[in-house]
Amino acid sequence: MPFILNKYYHVRDIIFFLGEGFLIFLSLLMADWLYKGGFMFQMNILEEIVQSGIVTIVFQLNLYFFDLYDLKKDLTLSITATRITQAFGVGCILLGGIYYSLPEMIIPDKVFWTGYAVICVMILLWRAVYYFILRKRMFIRAIIVLGTGRLAEDISKEIEGKQDSPYKILGFVGDRKTIFNPNKAPFYDDIDDIDVLTSKKHVERIVVALDDRRGKTPIKKLLKYKMQGVVIEQGISFYERVAGRMLVENMEPSWIIYSGGFSFTRWQQTVKRLTDIVLSLAILCLSSPVMLVAALIIKMESSGPFLYSQERVGKKNAAFTVHKFRSMRQDAEKAGAVWAMENDDRVTRFGKIIRKFRIDELPQLWNVLNGDMSLVGPRPERPVFVEQLAEKIPFYQIRHDVKPGITGWAQVCYPYGASEEDALRKLEYDLYYMKNLSLSMDLLVVFMTVKTVLFKKGSR
Repeated sequence: MPFILNKYYHVRDIIFFLGEGFLIFLSLLMADWLYKGGFMFQMNILEEIVQSGIVTIVFQLNLYFFDLYDLKKDLTLSITATRITQAFGVGCILLGGIYYSLPEMIIPDKVFWTGYAVICVMILLWRAVYYFILRKRMFIRAIIVLGTGRLAEDISKEIEGKQDSPYKILGFVGDRKTIFNPNKAPFYDDIDDIDVLTSKKHVERIVVALDDRRGKTPIKKLLKYKMQGVVIEQGISFYERVAGRMLVENMEPSWIIYSGGFSFTRWQQTVKRLTDIVLSLAILCLSSPVMLVAALIIKMESSGPFLYSQERVGKKNAAFTVHKFRSMRQDAEKAGAVWAMENDDRVTRFGKIIRKFRIDELPQLWNVLNGDMSLVGPRPERPVFVEQLAEKIPFYQIRHDVKPGITGWAQVCYPYGASEEDALRKLEYDLYYMKNLSLSMDLLVVFMTVKTVLFKKGSR
């Protein structure tokens, strides 16, 4: 299974994405050829390729930002058509800005709009075919899950609960039935019972998802299937790969010790620090007018300072002071520290706005410049909550082995945390990020953060 920027993608999904881009690109070139004729088209082929390439990139970026590559849930063609119209509408506005700056990249009106019409038709047909493939669960990999406990159930939810899952569970092996089994996969008492299944259905993988493996793992039988070409994989590793997070409650310390990852070279640390400084300065310069207006509105709306400072726990459990725009009343915590809540009545009217667009986070760029934080990393938590969570959640302190971040893998993959259960779920994403620490992973998080901010996801 290929991976891009440390995130795994199924070959089927990559073909879908690249195929869609090729259709956009080809539609524009065909429209160009239609109006110019073969000779003139060949004379300006390089320019036409660049022009079509720019449109393709802009349109596909907007398809991503409008969630048209998130196919976990079933989408009707009418909803898809509406979102495509919205995405391409925004794309045309962005292209207008590009064409204003680079007039030589302008595509003639009749060529562009003819190509645009062809693109809309081709994309809808392309997606209709792909939705059919997803619904019929074609081109997927068959697996057997050894186990029927909690870990097996978590794996089943991740596979069978998503329309675009690249896997299908053909059967479970265990002494009881798992709760989550929407596709009615059969249950087997013994691993030998799957011999016929593996020969007829071409099972590619057996996932060992036993909650307690001591003395229960059928090593000799698994070795037999291994020699027959079946991939044998630990349930925790398999789940991490397909879900983008780690199941903390099922992990043993030895698994972390012997697993790959959890390393960041000195060279990578230096480049990450330089990147933090350069990007923080750039964002501060670009956002300074917005920050000035935000500060003035906060002062006018409610009494108290426009900034608030709060102690947080950073790398190696060192305490530091974080700075944010104040989005709550001045007396919001007169009764002590409490978790943020959905529709929190302590948040001011303007506070709701700056929280939705994450404007309240901008002053933390000074913490990045000071070296207390990074642009990307686990969210820094308050000492009072760290003490509580470290006592109840295994491996919680590991997240303090890296600098906290303004944004992070957990922030873009999970809603705002407001309970111990949320803290556990976010830790699972934080540990996945730490295991896959790399500059490319940071790039992916920053890219996903743009989408999160634009569509106001995960804020409270």
